[in-house]
Amino acid sequence: MKKILITGVAGFVGSNLCRKLLSGGYRVTGLDNLSQGSLRNIEPFKGNPAFEFMEGDVRDEALVTRLVEQVDVVAHLAAFKIPRYGNAMDTLKINTGGTRNIFNAGSRFRRKIVFTSTSDVYGKNPDLPFSEESDLLLGETSIKRWSYAVSKLYDEHLAYAHMEERQTPIAIIRYFGGYGPNQNLTWWGGPQSVFIEKAIKNEPLTIHGDGLQRRSFTYVDDMVNGTFLVIDKDDSAGEIWNIGNDREITIKALGKMIWNLVRPDTEPKMELISYKSFSGHYEDVMRRIPDLTKSKERLGFNPAVPLEQGLPITIQWQKQFYPDANL
Repeated sequence: MKKILITGVAGFVGSNLCRKLLSGGYRVTGLDNLSQGSLRNIEPFKGNPAFEFMEGDVRDEALVTRLVEQVDVVAHLAAFKIPRYGNAMDTLKINTGGTRNIFNAGSRFRRKIVFTSTSDVYGKNPDLPFSEESDLLLGETSIKRWSYAVSKLYDEHLAYAHMEERQTPIAIIRYFGGYGPNQNLTWWGGPQSVFIEKAIKNEPLTIHGDGLQRRSFTYVDDMVNGTFLVIDKDDSAGEIWNIGNDREITIKALGKMIWNLVRPDTEPKMELISYKSFSGHYEDVMRRIPDLTKSKERLGFNPAVPLEQGLPITIQWQKQFYPDANL
């Protein structure tokens, strides 16, 4: 029976991945400092003898070293996301310092590491869809929204350095737009989290810019299945893998879809607002869509859940947090 360490286990993808691995016979050690994750997400695993939770920080080198030594595989999901309203320092320090500890320990004990990066590293590249070999084009340094992409890109280069110089088996996943149960309820969770809340409360959906930005959204079960394939495939290390859904939709259309699911037969309320509401003059990306050819052909990955199926499940889950809403 394989034993795996999941960092960020109380977060969105981490908790859902934990559920799948436990059901598949894995023993799971979960690490989370609960800065963004929630004990609620891992409550179903309490009492499971195959699950152990450690509250701690990936920047704690001694703790990380001890935990990595005890497992066969590491799924490193712990991260700080795009700083919309500040926290660029936290984004850079957590995403680089924690990953450095994971990679050093993995190299020392020869453990396979599955590192989760982000599609944000593709930046403003106009050549779509993005394959794993696509160029990465980021904005100017003074725009701090790019600190997240830069931190993850640094981690990717660090992974390749470990693979080349220490022969550490590391696989890199670039996620595209996840959503589903256990998602963060703020902008950390993505626009759908905030849109669902606003629709439930019968408040206007706030959309930054003109709403014509196009994104692909991946239901969490598809994200988890793709992650499991990378974990389970012996020769996935040494590679980058796009895990996402290649169907795209505008942010405005997403908002309308969510509103109509929450409040059918009513006119969607929407408000377009300036990016100036964010700190540090924000810069958005107009389109982001993955090329999944490699993941489909070599992993057997195929996203199976469309928005029409995944959003109702997500909305039903999120309703529990607004018991006083008039629906």
